Amino acid sequence: MIRFKTIKQLTKYSNKKTVIDSITFDSKKEAKYYTDLLARQKKGEVSNIELQPVFILQDKFRHNGKGIRAIEYRADFSFIENGKKIVVDVKGFKNKIYLLKKKMLLFKYPDINFIET
Repeated sequence: MIRFKTIKQLTKYSNKKTVIDSITFDSKKEAKYYTDLLARQKKGEVSNIELQPVFILQDKFRHNGKGIRAIEYRADFSFIENGKKIVVDVKGFKNKIYLLKKKMLLFKYPDINFIET
């Protein structure tokens, strides 16, 4: 049985963190998407659900002796549907950093199917 619990906490974009079966999601919308994915998995429509998958957009490197961290994009979900990898970002607000990282993701990983909800 899936249990919902909303955590009262002020966030930057006024979303409400939600807990489902000990997993904390950043918003109710993201938690709902997860429960829908679980239902689709039970029906056999999707498989290999992954939460918060990380994609390296640029590798770490050194410049003038200083270490520069890698640039990463962290999606909300990924899963397999009809043999194809689907990457999902459940968005309420698209800031400039997100838009830039999305472009880098689509360039570096052209074979993924990217969905924004």
